Amino acid sequence: MSTTTTPTAVPAFPAATITGYPRIGRRRELKKALEAYWAGRSTREELETAAAELQLATYRRLVELGLGAQDSSLPAEFALYDQVLDTTVALGAVPSRFADLADAEGRLDLDASFVLARGDAGRAPLEMTKWFDTNYHYLVPEIGPRTPFRATAERLVADVRRAAEHGFTVRPVLVGPVSFLLLAKADDDAPAGFDPLQRLGDVLPVYAELLAALDAAGAEWVQLEEPALVADQPVPADRLAEAVREAYTTLAAAAERPQLFVTTSYGSTGSLLRPLAGSGVEALHLDLVKGALPTAEELELFRGEDAAVLVAGAVDGHNIWRADLAGRLDQLEELARAGAQVSVASSTSLFHVPHDVAEETQLDPVLRSWLAFADQKVGEIVTLSRGLAAGRDAVAEQLAEAAEARRTREGAAGVRDAAVRERAASVTAAEIGRAPAEVRRAAQEGRSFTASGPLPLLPTTTIGSFPQTPEVRAQRAKVRSGAVTPEAYDRFLREEIERVVRLQEELGLDVLVHGEAERNDMVQYFAEHLDGFATTEHGWVQSYGSRCTRPSILWGDVSREGEGLRGEAITVPWIGHAQSLTDKPVKGMLTGPVTILAWSFVRDDQPLGETANQVALALRDEVLDLEAAGIGIIQVDEPALRELLPLRREDQPAYLEWSVDSFRLATSGVRDETQIHTHLCYSEFGEVVDAIDGLDADVTSIEAARSRMEVLTDLEAAGFSRGIGPGVWDIHSPRVPSQEEVEQLLGRALQHVPARTLWVNPDCGLKTRGYEETKASLVHLVAAARTAREGLDGSADGAREAGVPLIVQHG
Repeated sequence: MSTTTTPTAVPAFPAATITGYPRIGRRRELKKALEAYWAGRSTREELETAAAELQLATYRRLVELGLGAQDSSLPAEFALYDQVLDTTVALGAVPSRFADLADAEGRLDLDASFVLARGDAGRAPLEMTKWFDTNYHYLVPEIGPRTPFRATAERLVADVRRAAEHGFTVRPVLVGPVSFLLLAKADDDAPAGFDPLQRLGDVLPVYAELLAALDAAGAEWVQLEEPALVADQPVPADRLAEAVREAYTTLAAAAERPQLFVTTSYGSTGSLLRPLAGSGVEALHLDLVKGALPTAEELELFRGEDAAVLVAGAVDGHNIWRADLAGRLDQLEELARAGAQVSVASSTSLFHVPHDVAEETQLDPVLRSWLAFADQKVGEIVTLSRGLAAGRDAVAEQLAEAAEARRTREGAAGVRDAAVRERAASVTAAEIGRAPAEVRRAAQEGRSFTASGPLPLLPTTTIGSFPQTPEVRAQRAKVRSGAVTPEAYDRFLREEIERVVRLQEELGLDVLVHGEAERNDMVQYFAEHLDGFATTEHGWVQSYGSRCTRPSILWGDVSREGEGLRGEAITVPWIGHAQSLTDKPVKGMLTGPVTILAWSFVRDDQPLGETANQVALALRDEVLDLEAAGIGIIQVDEPALRELLPLRREDQPAYLEWSVDSFRLATSGVRDETQIHTHLCYSEFGEVVDAIDGLDADVTSIEAARSRMEVLTDLEAAGFSRGIGPGVWDIHSPRVPSQEEVEQLLGRALQHVPARTLWVNPDCGLKTRGYEETKASLVHLVAAARTAREGLDGSADGAREAGVPLIVQHG
């Protein structure tokens, strides 16, 4: 359709494109610019200049890799903090508790948007949770019956015009209206039963205004992302289909708009494909990696002069293995033979993968030949598009290279280890499970305790890590470069551990941690001590805001490094040293098998459950070594349990079975007297409450501060009866909670959890926080716990009689 009153040619959809690209920068330039601005070391103008330069550098790089400069193949999918936050700002959807930050026209400036993301002294930020089955975290919009919606197109328009000034015709990106409302939560003022999707009719005119503004700015295509349509929703199917139909027939009918490109990443749209394809949008993206090829009946929707372009998400945007180019080209040719107009794209945004594998010069060259990071994936998309248009002979060299990489990978040493596979195959059901919880509780209460005596009611602890100071990071860099000897580094770490232990004693915490100074990352540290893993030098991906992670590469069969199948202990030297310094119990700290998988790029040549069991057996060896060293509390973190949960309910039982079993395999070898903790964070826990219970940990700590203890309702309804530590300090925000705020959260927790099973802890580890805020927050946490104990009128002896789990450390 024409987008202006003067008839013009309809701009064609590009033959090759991506749905997004890494935005943090090859050397984390955006992270550094953001943190400099937040710390007051740079101005807002400097931040915006750095962001604009990074955006333009991305466009230049994508054109170098083969995408078109002026055909709308370049997505303007850039966010300073989060794409959902940017859509919230563009829609003027200011939550009521932040209304004072908006100007007279209801707009939020950059600093105000950062308050929504990070909070301020008087209020918590927006809740944050996982983006579908990925390790990215988005900010959850808060929508109520009276939430205002006002079009704020200035930033979107500025991006389009700046790109045009430099010779690029780009495609602006917004979260689509249905997904935006499905991803939102009801605000605090909403009546019971309110559903944000009820506001669809109110938000669509605002989307239409944004489209008109982008049309006037020269945008030829706009990308509307609808990933929520590939996941089962708590909305009746007919209502959801009607919402999709209403949203896109309305927007397609708008008089002034660019062409509409709708993406559906992370799975299959199922029955929603028909209302989407029939709505009048000009291009529709389907994920062919996580989703299925359209059926013959579904392909009928893409035939005809007015049919939408089928944008095939044929290259995996979520993992780093080279594509089977020949197999993918088979699929694309099949779609084209069926009569569809086909373009080639990534299955998801490429911001889930690092920039460029060519920069990983420290990786084994053979392993590197198996990999495709973002730049290589763009090359794969260009190759497939060319092969589809010009025939296989035109890309014969690239097809042969891809086939050879797959062949060498299949036969490489270490990909399959007979001893590891034999051990995993011999696991029996008896090895996956412990005595009943009440038996374990009695054993833990009856075991002699350390010189510090029994734990009080509402015992206080932290999740594991303490702040990683610049000195710690500098020492780690120096030992890598050879500027510091391993012996000197060992002494430094032991001194740092002692400093952290003494600080916790001074603060009055009841169960201590060693602080994890030796760990660069909670997954990478273990990857560096396990066979079957490799680590990268520049493989950073965004987790949230300015937070980046460097996922390891799980390429082969897994066991601990060292002589024999069991290998050598990884954590015992450090945790044992910490325990030797104090009479208080020190927790052993491990990362669980599911989280190691979720936060790595995992091999795709065997079922995940098989890989999880290999990791679990390596961790089981570590758990047993910790117990043998006298560590009586061992925490095995599974913050990613919800992350890998399939988006369709029919696929979830199988996942929950193997994921829970892998955790229990890792933790079930210890005596009843040893207490197993686990930790989960930033997920919709209600969706996996049965799995949380199934982990059968003696104590479970969970993120709860941002959601203000909402999760406890789900746990209470499920009859969860073991120890629980709902977080009372949101460590993902720099604000320091007051003692009164922590007391209020504890009060809410005690409405749902018996005092004898309640623990007091932060939401997550403290690695990213500074020591000043950490000390202040922990002072408030400890003081609030003591005040709550006094309010309960419970002594340590009384707690013992009431059945509070009393943890032992020695003897």
